[in-house]
Amino acid sequence: MRLPSLLRRTPFRLTLLFLALFVAAAGAILAYVYFASASEAQGRARADVEIELGALTAIHRTRGIDALNQALVERSIRGGPYLYLLTDTAGKTITGNITESPIDIDLSLPAGASDWETFRLTDTDAQGKVQRRRSIGVITTLAGGEHLFVGQDIGDIEAYLARLTQALWGAMALVMLLGLAGGLYISRRVEKSMAGLNRVVQSVQDGDLKVRAPVRHTGDELDELGQGLNTMLDRLEASMSSIRHAGDAIAHDLRSPLTRMRAKLEVALIDAEAGKIDGVDALGIALDEADHLLKTFNTVLAIARLQAGGAPDPKVMDASDLAADMAELYEPAAEDKDIDFSSEVEKGLMIEGNQPFLAQALANLIDNAIKYTPAGGAVKLRARRRSSGEIEYSVTDTGPGVPEEDRERVVQRFVRLDNSRTEPGSGLGLSLVTAVAEAHGGRVVLDEGPGAYGDFGPGLRVALVLPPASTGMSG
Repeated sequence: MRLPSLLRRTPFRLTLLFLALFVAAAGAILAYVYFASASEAQGRARADVEIELGALTAIHRTRGIDALNQALVERSIRGGPYLYLLTDTAGKTITGNITESPIDIDLSLPAGASDWETFRLTDTDAQGKVQRRRSIGVITTLAGGEHLFVGQDIGDIEAYLARLTQALWGAMALVMLLGLAGGLYISRRVEKSMAGLNRVVQSVQDGDLKVRAPVRHTGDELDELGQGLNTMLDRLEASMSSIRHAGDAIAHDLRSPLTRMRAKLEVALIDAEAGKIDGVDALGIALDEADHLLKTFNTVLAIARLQAGGAPDPKVMDASDLAADMAELYEPAAEDKDIDFSSEVEKGLMIEGNQPFLAQALANLIDNAIKYTPAGGAVKLRARRRSSGEIEYSVTDTGPGVPEEDRERVVQRFVRLDNSRTEPGSGLGLSLVTAVAEAHGGRVVLDEGPGAYGDFGPGLRVALVLPPASTGMSG
């Protein structure tokens, strides 16, 4: 399904879903209110009848049938909600305020036994209208064989429940209207937010990477989606900008060596034809230029590989051994340039990573330090464990250093400061070190060097900080 179609359908579905859930919840509450009220009213009526029956049977038990008859006459004259009927053992009426029992009298019912029923009692109201009112009653057999019926007219309760039902239906209609209004309000907000997201997606599809999704700062899921989309677009725009910059930088940096190589080949061809120079020497120079180009391309590919897939084939290794090997390798090169090279390496620094890439990163740091440190200066390599537990390689020199405002920029691809333009290079050394650090879950930190002394510059300290190997891992 296309995204615009999905965005159009979502608000309508949300409206229906919200309405359905709202009505279902409200309906469940109203149904509970109805059944709870009906059950409570009928239970109270039955309890009242049981109390009245208990009082009458107590009179019969303590004072006899005549006293019970007298009590029924008094209650009938006084009036009230109760229905009374006392019959003899043959079922003939003795007294009561109704003429016959609404419940069939079971003459075989043993003494003390009771029979409950709900029934309709025919009645005539003040206007002469015949009504069948709902009633509840119980008939019990007395000790002498007589039958006592006690009931209660619950027509008022039924009328109350009918009014309650009408009120609940009205409430249900109001609930549906409120649910529909709430659903429409929410769907409109969702539709508005999704319309903004849709415009952003459409703009990105049209090639505009500067557009951003609106964020309402409400903290809801749509805001999280918008913020996530904006973060993705920020990274995408940065990546595209980096790609364009890298392309421009590659074209700029490779134009000069390619031009030189072509010129030298052309001069060599002319001079070789004239017999002025040995063509082999010119070809050797051109080969050096080609090697430099290949090195630049290989470095770019290595950075892209690290950024895309992380460090390949990581293994647990001793960072101390790698530092010691690199110190031994570069000490002669430093001596040739009259640079004091020293190293300080702690033992047992275990890390997890790809040794060739780490070696290349460390080689870049040492090579840069030797390259930019003037004769008579000093370069120091350290490998140590930081107080945080992280493992740190650091290379400190007494060269010209890097201004603080340029330290974030100098680790980017093809960035070369003005004071390094006279030195050979492509501006990829620190970029590769940064890519290696990030691929290993680490970071690169640039700080001031040991400070200016004599004729030397402030220097630079570059630290490659890596996490320690996980406990229990082995190579």
